[in-house]
This record gives sequence, structure tokens and C-alpha cells, in this order.
Amino acid sequence: MWSVSRACGLFGAVGLGVALVAILQAQSPRSLRFEVVVPTEHRVLPREGRLIVTAVPVDGRDAPEPRLRIGRVGRLAIPIAAVDIDPGQIAAGRAVVVNEASLAFPESGLADLAAGRYSIQAVLDLSRDVQLMTAPGNLYSRPVVATLDPGRDVKVDLTLSERVPSDTLPPDSEYVRHVRHRSALLSHFHGRPIFLRAAVIVPLGFEDPDEADRRYPLRVTVGGFGQRFTEATRAMGEGTAFRAAWLGDDTPRMLRVFLDGVGPYGDPYQVNSANNGPYGDAVTQELIPHIEDMFRGAGGPVGRVLDGSSTGGWVSLALQIFYPDFFGGAWSFCPDSVDFRALQRVNIYADANAYRSATGEERPSRRGTDGRVRFTMRHELMMENVLGRGDSWTRSGRQWGAWNAVYGPRGDDGHPVPLWDATSGAIDHDVTAHWEQYDLRLVLARNWARLGPQLDGKLNIWAGEMDDYYLNDAVHLLDDFVQESDRSFNARITYGAGQGHCWMPLTERELLSEMGRAMGATP
Repeated sequence: MWSVSRACGLFGAVGLGVALVAILQAQSPRSLRFEVVVPTEHRVLPREGRLIVTAVPVDGRDAPEPRLRIGRVGRLAIPIAAVDIDPGQIAAGRAVVVNEASLAFPESGLADLAAGRYSIQAVLDLSRDVQLMTAPGNLYSRPVVATLDPGRDVKVDLTLSERVPSDTLPPDSEYVRHVRHRSALLSHFHGRPIFLRAAVIVPLGFEDPDEADRRYPLRVTVGGFGQRFTEATRAMGEGTAFRAAWLGDDTPRMLRVFLDGVGPYGDPYQVNSANNGPYGDAVTQELIPHIEDMFRGAGGPVGRVLDGSSTGGWVSLALQIFYPDFFGGAWSFCPDSVDFRALQRVNIYADANAYRSATGEERPSRRGTDGRVRFTMRHELMMENVLGRGDSWTRSGRQWGAWNAVYGPRGDDGHPVPLWDATSGAIDHDVTAHWEQYDLRLVLARNWARLGPQLDGKLNIWAGEMDDYYLNDAVHLLDDFVQESDRSFNARITYGAGQGHCWMPLTERELLSEMGRAMGATP
């Protein structure tokens, strides 16, 4: 398909804007292009959007719809190209053209697409509060199979005939219940109704009349990047290790809450931020008290613990550190970078460039446990630039864009200020000061006299020494700080030799037992 090595040239188009793209489209020779129309019943759009067209080679095997594979990188990357659109363009019934002038990934444009048979699909991303390709209200076309050849005059017509249904909660089951709660704090910040969603797994015997007065401590689980609250249903599925442990007669009884990993700029990381709004306060002041009222929660810091992996690993630590008297402990697996001197492989304070090292080498973003690089930061950010409105990774809703929205300041245009230039990767060190308040090691260092006693015995961290995203480097920096600051401080930080991302040495039963002991929970 499209090679990564030739991709550096695509960034000449970044920031040209819709008007210049239109000029280039008019001047380009009529070759490979996609003309996308919206049927009359869908033409009244609520806001501007991003139109993404993807083409997946047909190999004869059953595969998910192409739109469900958008955002993949490395060897699983699929071709995508995108343009911004405005409601007036659609209301007038004009076709939107995606062609060789459109920003594309992973190659420099559609002209470099290999000839062959493809399954093609278009998505109009209109999402505002749930930044996903499958967000409620997004439009998409049915897949079309066609032979593409950039060397010939080929036009593919696509119709955005389908709409993702409105947001509804899944049906409850015997053990899994769902919550949708309007947040007054977030609604005030955004100037429109914002809802928090969660799933609650109730314990064995919860409906027993003899247990009607029993109150339960709370285990708050945060999943990996963008993981939805509906993960609770999978966790409680028949035959899973968690279900077997949860329903054991000797298992400490508690409620398990799954938070929802979606927000205006991707995963909101459940903390207060200049761009997403006061998520941390909304979770601790609104959502959790609401759940405890609904499901007989015990309440109090002794009755609440946190756990999570990857994104959830960082969030569980951050919530414990930012709200030290609200939670009674955090179990963090492979947390996202807890020290921004090692934001994966970037030192945001000292490095000049995010894409290249001081010696000019391309920075890796992911490796295997064999140490081989799977893809680079430049490659990953190229994909995010194509998905992001305004050709910017800061609005992609993906990993780097979400970090930038959570940790960074808000610009005069109302959107996140980029930590680095999308084209060159040059870091703007005027922005790093705002990021410091989310550098967990730095937060601890600046507030150790207060936080040390509050967090003693509450931090449990695991990291594989060959973490795919180099996250163990930051854990070591945090570990070094704790050791140097106070050797009497009780924290468990454990490393797995040769282990990759989300190494988890504890079984589900062991994890439940540890949390139960910390909260005084009984079978």
C-alpha cells in the first residue's frame, strides 16, 4: 500500500486551508478522486465536520467495514485522505471532492496509492462531545468496491446515506447496570448539556433482601485509551477470569465502576483541563456520589480505590494524587508517562524537536519486546494530522491529540494550543509550563510535604521493562524521586524484566483480594 518512507512530503499541505485546497482541486488533472454527496434527508448539519475517505485492499477475506479501521498505524495502517467541510457546502447539495490535493496518510497523496481493488468508505465526523468515528450523529457511506489506479481517470461516487444512531444506554443485565448522569460542572463549562456515562458491576447477593441494608466499597476502573464504559459487559462475560473471581463465595463484596473514555478531544483522562473542562471534579463531586447513592456505596476514602492500565494507569495515579483524601489507593499498570522528561521518548523540557533526536534520528513511538521499532512518532502524528480538523493533530481525538488537549492550554480560537509544530515537530517551550501541572513526578516534587503523608501506602505501580511505548522510563524517574525524597515512604513499584505493555502479574482474584483488604471489604 502506501509506504511510510515517502510520507514526509505530505506536510506541505498542512494549514493551507479549505480555500487553497479548492483551488488545487480545480487545477489538478482529473485523475483519482472521490466525490461524496449527502442525501437530502441528512443535509442539515449541526456544525462543521471532517470528511474522511478510506480505501482498504480487497483480499477476499471477511473484514470489518473500512471506517472501523481508521486510525491504525504501523503495518496495520490503511490509506485515508480527508478535508474539512462546512454545513453550507452540504446544504447546497454540492459534492465534496477528495482527491490528490487532499491531505493523506500514510503516503504523500492519492497519487501514490497502489493500483488494485479496494473497499472504499467515507465518514463525515461531526462529533463534538464524543470524539469517535462511530460517534452518534456521524454520517457514513456504505462500502463500495472499485478498482483504483492513480495513473488513470477514476472517479468513485460515495453517498453518506447512513447515520450513527443517537446515544442510548445498553440494557442492564443481572450484574451490569448502566448510568447516564448530567454533569452540571461540565455543562456549565461547555455551555450545553454534557453527560457522564458509567457501568456498575454489582456484587453477588446485591439483590438479596437480607442484604438490603449492606453498603459496599467502590472499585473505580479506568480502561486503556478511549475504552468505553461498556467494557464492563465484556469483563463480566461468561467464562472470563474476572467473572469467576467476582462471583466466588470468598470474594470481598464491592461495586466495580467503569468510567467512560470519551470526550470533546478524545479520551478526557478524567482530570480537570483547560480544553475538556473539569472532568476530575465532575467525577469526584457528581458521578461517584451519584453512583454511591444509587447502589448503596459505602462512601469515604477508605471505601474507594482506583485501578487501570495504560491510560487508566495514568488516570488512576492522577486521581489519587489530585484527590488524595477522596480515594484510598491506586493500582496502576503500565501508566502513560508520569514524568514529562520521558513523554514516551521525548523530554518536553529539554528537547528541541518531538520527531527527531538531537542527532537527527527519527524518534520511535512503539517497539516490540524484541526492541525493534514498530513505527515512529512522525508516522503516528501524520495519521493524526489527517484525522484532525484544520489538518491538525491537536483535534484528531487520538492519543497525541488527546494528551495535548488534557495537558495543554486553550488557545484564542477555543482549541488546544499545540506543544509542537505539526510539520516540523519543533517544540514550543512557551507551552510546556502549562503541561507541568500534569507531570505527576513534578507535582509530587513540588508538593511532597503535603502529599507524601497523604499518599503513603496508597500507590501501587507495575511496568514492563520492555514496555511497547517506553513508559517504563518515566516510571523509573518517578521511582528515583520517591527513593531520593523519602525512603520511609511506602509505595510499591514493580518491574517485569522483558515484559511489554500492560504486563499484569496479579490474577483477577489476587487483585480483588488486595483491594478488599485495603477497603475492609468482606465476602
